Amino acid sequence: MVNSAETTNPSPEALPLQVERLVKRFGATTAVNDVSLTVRTGECLGLLGPNGAGKSTLMRSIVGRVIPDGGRVAIFGSAASSTAARMALGWVPQDLAIYPRISCRENLGAFGRYYGLTGGKLDEAIAWCLHWAALEDRAGELARNLSGGMKRRLNMAAGMMHRPRVVLFDEPTVGVDPQSRNRIFEMIERLRNEGTAIIYTTHYMEEAERLCDRIAIIDHGKIIALGTKEELIKKAFGTRMQVVARFAGDADAIGAWAGRNGGKWTGETAEFTIEHSTEIAPLLDDASKTGLDLVDVSLRRPNLESVFLHLTGRELRD
Repeated sequence: MVNSAETTNPSPEALPLQVERLVKRFGATTAVNDVSLTVRTGECLGLLGPNGAGKSTLMRSIVGRVIPDGGRVAIFGSAASSTAARMALGWVPQDLAIYPRISCRENLGAFGRYYGLTGGKLDEAIAWCLHWAALEDRAGELARNLSGGMKRRLNMAAGMMHRPRVVLFDEPTVGVDPQSRNRIFEMIERLRNEGTAIIYTTHYMEEAERLCDRIAIIDHGKIIALGTKEELIKKAFGTRMQVVARFAGDADAIGAWAGRNGGKWTGETAEFTIEHSTEIAPLLDDASKTGLDLVDVSLRRPNLESVFLHLTGRELRD
């Protein structure tokens, strides 16, 4: 069962976040199934999974919005239910949680007071968050008048008012333009460089590759792979290379051909892994004999997207 012991002072030597054999069930459905993971100081751990894989339930279990049926969550050695752990932990949800009818500064002030900040400490926290989110020149602007990207950055800043040392970001770049996305990347990278431990969920593989030191892939409630990008690629493919072929014509026929030859059809490309480049010619010759119309073909080193598709059978944004 969940360990409910209270620890008043988190141990600085303990891991920032430790999840041990976490289980959460909803009726007959096991949404989180015996999940264990850790996040170290100054590390960004990417949490990737198809829709319905258990990411949101895991995140909500860590921050205490969902009560697990088994296992343990510890923040610097303290039970997640303790006051000390809650003050060390921050969560920025995907949905905007800001007040549209008051200014950026007033929003941050309200969230700061929720965490017990007053006087000079509150003013310092507001100033830091406005600077971190690049919103200093919009401090007096009503939140409803901000662009989508600025609202997203204000939402992130609101979750940082108490300067947590462990932060969970749930798809913080949803619906923002490329310029705002780059600014959010810089915000995340600054936190990581300052020693903050981060869990980052995203539906964009390029974000995970840029920001995350390690990747955890979750599917059907279980962590099915965990490691650096290079470790995951090596474990999934070894030294093999990837052939990506694009065909014109009937998708069902292309998919059936790919399956017969040990490949996978993504809906757009047929993908195969090979040990030697000499394997390409027989593969394409068979496609021609089958009557498939080849548009183009490329040989590449497998990437994180390849690993995800290999392990889950789906693309990240499916």
